[in-house]
This record gives sequence, structure tokens and C-alpha cells, in this order.
Amino acid sequence: MEEKSAKEPDRMEKLVSLCKRRGFVYQGSEIYGGLAGTWDYGPLGVALKKNIENAWWRMFVDSTDNIYGIDTAILMNPKVWEASGHVSGFADPLVECQKCKRRFRADHLDNVEKCPECGGKLGGMKQFNMMFKTTVGSVDGSDTTVYLRPETAQGMFVNFKNIIDTFHPKLPFGIAQIGRNFRNEIAPRDFIFRVRELEIMELEYFLEEKSWQAQFEYWLGQMRAWFSSLGFEPGDIKEIEIPDGERAHYSKRTVDFHFNYPHKFDEIGGLAYRTDFDLKNHIEHSGVDLHYLDPNTNKKSVPHVLEPTFGLGRHVLAVLAKAYTEDELGGEKRVVLKLPPHLAPIKAAVFPLLKNKPELVAKARGVYEMLKKDIPQIMWDDNGNVGKRYRRQDEVGTPWCITIDFDTLGETPEMKDTVTVRDRDTGAQERVALADLSNLLCAKIRA
Repeated sequence: MEEKSAKEPDRMEKLVSLCKRRGFVYQGSEIYGGLAGTWDYGPLGVALKKNIENAWWRMFVDSTDNIYGIDTAILMNPKVWEASGHVSGFADPLVECQKCKRRFRADHLDNVEKCPECGGKLGGMKQFNMMFKTTVGSVDGSDTTVYLRPETAQGMFVNFKNIIDTFHPKLPFGIAQIGRNFRNEIAPRDFIFRVRELEIMELEYFLEEKSWQAQFEYWLGQMRAWFSSLGFEPGDIKEIEIPDGERAHYSKRTVDFHFNYPHKFDEIGGLAYRTDFDLKNHIEHSGVDLHYLDPNTNKKSVPHVLEPTFGLGRHVLAVLAKAYTEDELGGEKRVVLKLPPHLAPIKAAVFPLLKNKPELVAKARGVYEMLKKDIPQIMWDDNGNVGKRYRRQDEVGTPWCITIDFDTLGETPEMKDTVTVRDRDTGAQERVALADLSNLLCAKIRA
């Protein structure tokens, strides 16, 4: 089978087209012309996203003894964002074209004097706060300004005391969540990479200051293992050590992970050492004691924090980009998403060989319902001939297709109650006994 890497300049366009055509991602508010920086996940896209979320939660929360999962409110007391520094400092450098009035991030321009769109003169640089404002209140003149959260981290810091009081954990321990965030990006771009409404998977890992360097190396290893579990290879990921002067104001060390996206290597996650910046600021602004009391020494201290962060939408794009393949199979060109089985939105599709033969359809329906009990992400497909079904399932990344034919019904006695299982990547087919089918597929998905 001849294969090429699909690194053509129009690779992103092909991926965007496939995502819409097959129900992964749609433009937000499309029937009204869309809204820049917003995207809607279709049935297959939301299934892929949920599979990534669930895999992350299993690895970083369910499989550990000292990580506590929470889900915090999007709207928070505005004093939270004053304490965190977001009200005064969460800004990007903005320039506006004096001719066409378009706005751009100055740090994304090669020439900060000339508009890249119309050639007009760019105005002076201004700082643009990226937080979305809204109001809480129902009486005119009494509304309170609040913000849609730009990050999930602060929800974990303000719940630090609740976790301490409820579960009495010992250092080190973590608080994790997956949540929606909002950033008023000046120039959203590159499909679902840079958007105004995003989801982040992250945890805050609280520890003693003296252990931060060893723990930093441990979490680097955990992040590498995570990316490997997604099917990424060493050449797909770069680790970027962020130098002094370029890190976030709260960070003493940061390593960003960049993935080889169709547009360029760009950030997919990062690990930051936030020191004790956040908890100390919340102690100062709230007046609440957020110290940790060591049960062995009875000494109080403000824990330091490591923050492994993962962009969920960027993970979806990375997984799709890695999986997108153009090759030839059986002398025919095809597009196939070579998704890892545990991430594939559809694990297997069940076909009757012919949809106009009631006995085949009834048997296939029985197989479909049997598998659905053990593997919920199973699809029924009887549209078109078998070859067209294969190509359609290849394009959405379904690892296995199961065909019920006349041999299944007993036309060939030794083949009775067996089905054909076809592999997405190789096209190889094997006959499998119905009694073994569910266990075989479950084992393949876990492999």
C-alpha cells in the first residue's frame, strides 16, 4: 500500500472540508454568516472530543490517589480576577489599520507599520484586555460587572481551602478540572486552533517549594507519556523552554509543548511552575487563610504549584491532523483518518451485505444490538454498496467494519455465525465467530 504524508500546503483546507462533510466541526452560527472564532462540534467531533477528555481524566485523575477533580463556575466574583492580575495585565498588543480599520496583534506581524491586508498605515500600539465582560443584576443602575473566565486555574485556587477542609490531603496533591474559557482574541485563526471560546484540561499540583524541580521533571515525563498515548511520535512534538522575560508574570519556569500542526509547530500544552504567587495573592485580597498545615510538624506554609495545561480543542485538531492520510488501497485512492482506536468516535460499523434481503438485515441488526451493549460507539451502515461504506467509514476513522453475509446465515455450514471483520488501515479481512466478536473488539480497542 503506497502512502503519502499529506503535507501539501492545502492540508488544513482538506481537513476543514472533511470535518464539515463528515460531521466533526461546523462553523458557529453558519446560517447567519458565522461568527469569527466560534465553532460547533458535530456528532463525530463531540464524540472524539469526549474520548480525549475521558482518556485525560482517566490518566490524570482516576488513576491517581492524590488528584481531586472539580468543576467550577464560569462566572466568579470579579475580585478573583483583580487578585490574579488579569484585570490589569491580561492583554495583547493591538494595532489598528487607519485605512481599512482592521485590528491585528502586533506580536504576530512582521511589519508593525504596514497593514498586511490593504497596505495602509497601522496606528500606534495599544494594550487590549482579552477578558469578556458581562453584568450580574436585574435592577437598573445596580448591575455588577463580572467576567467570563479566561482560565480554569483560578477556580482551583479559590477552592484550595475547600479541598483541604473536606478531604484533608497531604502534600503533594493536585486539583484538576476540564472547563470552558473565554478570550476575546483579536485575530482568531487556523480553524479551531485559536478561538474565542475554548476548553482547557489542567491541574494545579500543590507541593513544598524544595521539591519543585524534581516534581517538574516528573510532570514533564507524565506529559510526554500522555502525548505518546495519543499516537504522537517524537517528531510530532517539540519542547520549548521559555526564557526569562517571556514567561507569564507568575512563572519561574515554563516548558511549552508544540505540535506539528498543518499551519506550523504551535502550542498544544505546557508545564509552568507558578511558585506560591496565586495562593499568596488570594490570601492578601480575600483575607482568608489559605495556608497548609502539615499534620506531622504542625507548621503552616503556602504551597507552591506546578501547572500542567492542555488545550482540548487543540488536541482535537492535533489528533485529526496526525490521523489524516491520503493513500491507495486496492489500486484506489482514498482519504482515511488513522485514529487510535480508543479515540475513534466510531469503534466499528456493522453492515448487512445487502439491505434488500430481510434475513441479512435482521441478522445484522442482532449483531449490532449485541455489540452496542458492550461497545456503545458502534454504527449501523447500510447505505450504498459495501465498497462505498468502507470508504465512508475510512474517512471518519472507524477502525473496523463488520459485514454480515450469506455465510453468516449458514449458506456455507462451516462459516455459520461468523462475520467478516475488515481492518481500516490495511484493508485485511478475517472471519470471526460471533461468539468471540465482542471480546476481540474490546481487546483491540484497549491495545
